[in-house]
Amino acid sequence: MRAMTVTQRMRRFVGAAAGFALVALALAVAGTSAPAKHRATASPAAKCNASNIRLVDSIRSLSNPYHAVWSSGSKGYVKSLGLPSKNYQLLLNEGDSAKQVAQVRTLLATGNDACTAISVDPNENSVTETIAKLVQKSGAWVTIYWNKNPGLLPWKGYSHWVSFIGFDGRIGGYQIAKELFKAMGNKGNIVAIQGLLDNVPAQQRFAGLKKALAETPGVKMLDQQTANWDRTQALTLTKTFLAKYPGKINGVWAANDNMALGALQALKAAGLAGKVPVVGIDAVPEALQDIHTGDVGYVATVASDAYWQGGAGLSLGYQAMMGKLKPNSLPHSKRAFYAKTILITKQNVGTFIAPAKPAAYKADWANPFKRFVSPITR
Repeated sequence: MRAMTVTQRMRRFVGAAAGFALVALALAVAGTSAPAKHRATASPAAKCNASNIRLVDSIRSLSNPYHAVWSSGSKGYVKSLGLPSKNYQLLLNEGDSAKQVAQVRTLLATGNDACTAISVDPNENSVTETIAKLVQKSGAWVTIYWNKNPGLLPWKGYSHWVSFIGFDGRIGGYQIAKELFKAMGNKGNIVAIQGLLDNVPAQQRFAGLKKALAETPGVKMLDQQTANWDRTQALTLTKTFLAKYPGKINGVWAANDNMALGALQALKAAGLAGKVPVVGIDAVPEALQDIHTGDVGYVATVASDAYWQGGAGLSLGYQAMMGKLKPNSLPHSKRAFYAKTILITKQNVGTFIAPAKPAAYKADWANPFKRFVSPITR
């Protein structure tokens, strides 16, 4: 074959380049002018269906009655969507923060993350940012409850962190303290059982107790320790308190019902049930039953409605996943807010003691912002 001259090689190169340019231009024009239904890329929501949707809870333990009710609400919500139970996943970390982060990381490495919505109750403030970053990077969706560090907010760089929902623990801690003091005749000595110390609700609830103490000079706090939200630890701690302050304890304030129920076990063993009043928070079924019966000294609790929380957190993520809700278009007041709580005593416990029914929650799950009380700004 005869070798091409320099001029011939240049002509062939220019002709080829022009051809490539025309093809590229044609493809570009076709891409911009073709109807949306013919484009190669579909919206993420169009790909989310019963075959790949994952609705996930990351919570502590089903031995914790509050989280057991939460999970029941989540299952009720999934069923209300007409989805099979396999679309719901439960990550239980048993109070281990490192395990909680590892579980979320593994989850997001093994599925269609754009069709994954996670509802998280972080064990501690310190893990919230890590979880939010993992979700943001993966393209999944997350609703976070209760715990975060000050200044960490969804609208600061997190388009996939739909909302942060809290419940003002200062109110609940104060309300149950005042009910406890009333049962004591506003005089005597109490012991306090705190939750996890690196935990917003624990800190806020204890602040509420201290406010009530400042208003009630006849009541003194003998001692306070943490039982880390755990019933067994609270049982042991209360036994220690009873041995340390024999005959001096007139009331027990606990930062949640699980620990209050542990304290009550110790009081029963000491023959003091019904003589030393007890209060907690969360409105778990066992606590509600004790308040209703009225024979063991369980005075009050506060409902943040764990059943509603289970469905509401997944609903926000599901709506974002399906394109019905755009987090970055929401006002800040819907990205971080305190939701409604209710003080429960002997007078109104009958309203709350019946088992929850998904149908009664359908409207509040469809619009979780209906329970908005006030914005969280820090």
